[in-house]
Amino acid sequence: MRETVSLDSQEQARLVVLGRVDRGELTAVAAAELLGLSERQVRRLLAGYRHEGAAAVAHGNRGRPSTRALDPAVRARVVALARTTYAHCNHQHLSELLAEREGIVLSRSSLRRVLLTAGVPTPRKRRAPKHRSRRDRMAQEGMLLQIDGSRHAWLGDQRPMLTLIGAIDDATGTVPHALFREQEDAHGYFLLLEKIVTTPGYGRPLAIYRDRHGIFERSTKDPETLAEQLTGQREPTQFGRLLQELDITAISARSPQAKGRIERLWGTFQDRLVAELLLAGAETLTDANAVLPSFLKRFNARFYVFSQLCGTDYRPLAPGMVAAELFCFKYLATVANDNTVTFAGQQLQLLPGPGGRSYARTRVQVHERLDGSLAVFYEGRCLTATVAPPTAPVLRARGNARPQIPAPIHFRRRLVPAPAGPRR
Repeated sequence: MRETVSLDSQEQARLVVLGRVDRGELTAVAAAELLGLSERQVRRLLAGYRHEGAAAVAHGNRGRPSTRALDPAVRARVVALARTTYAHCNHQHLSELLAEREGIVLSRSSLRRVLLTAGVPTPRKRRAPKHRSRRDRMAQEGMLLQIDGSRHAWLGDQRPMLTLIGAIDDATGTVPHALFREQEDAHGYFLLLEKIVTTPGYGRPLAIYRDRHGIFERSTKDPETLAEQLTGQREPTQFGRLLQELDITAISARSPQAKGRIERLWGTFQDRLVAELLLAGAETLTDANAVLPSFLKRFNARFYVFSQLCGTDYRPLAPGMVAAELFCFKYLATVANDNTVTFAGQQLQLLPGPGGRSYARTRVQVHERLDGSLAVFYEGRCLTATVAPPTAPVLRARGNARPQIPAPIHFRRRLVPAPAGPRR
């Protein structure tokens, strides 16, 4: 008695054709054309059909365990890790971490199949796609940097939110630098650009793509100053002035979708970096900034895209450009008659210039450096300044208030007893 086996659709089609050949309704050549097989293979199948029946058509490995199947112990360990240690990681990120940290090499598709079978979905929530046209990348590295800040619960929902300020190269998709700040501020963007410009291998990009935040441009709703009315141009912000001095073109985005490359970067970071910070045990702003360098190095190696043109358009600082004189906040001030400059509640004493020159009543530029120190410049030259000595208090009459006359002090005469003599 022949064994009954279950066949798929392809095997059932083969069984029907072989039956017709066995009954003489088809030749082996015609059957080979119908099945897409060689005549020799059809004759081999026909011999097995006549001997075993339908079982000859079924695959020989049916019912046997696959030699490529994942070990049940490894499968259980992967599921346990996905539910505990790596609970915040998506499938692709988890496959990379398992290979790096646990020595378990699984493709993303295999890992996804294992986790979905165990009922462990990916934590990444995806929105329904919308049709948009994406512009082409820049042709060469350094032609355009997109900069932005992302405020998020980077250290977990139970800790204060932080702002990650970063930049992405439009041509290669790499992140030259990023840093955590408590708020999105101009100081953070100064530190970001200073690191990019002064790091070997990078430099000044040709252009920067940014949004219309007040850090980058003044609002049209703000009233114009007298100088702006005379020149017909809005004065740049501190960061706008820095870009002008560095000869970097500023391009303003009109919508979040326009700077989609860095917006997608934040989505990836909020997925991957949050998990990395959690694994590293980062609890403070300092801890988070300490994790960033190693993460960015691995991220850039993983997501690097080859640009159309070789080389780079990053430019080093031009001769005469001094980083300390560029990456600082600059303010105008007037020197007092005693050659002192008052700034932010501090007083600086300017020492005499060449030939004992005085700078009284001149307009100078005060540089507030990123480390908090101050410097005073006059006509492009740094002046020697020290902390001004405190001024002596000035006594003034208190209006029409009548002075209070102190009460007279009465001195009592002290009675000294006469020395005791001999009694008479």
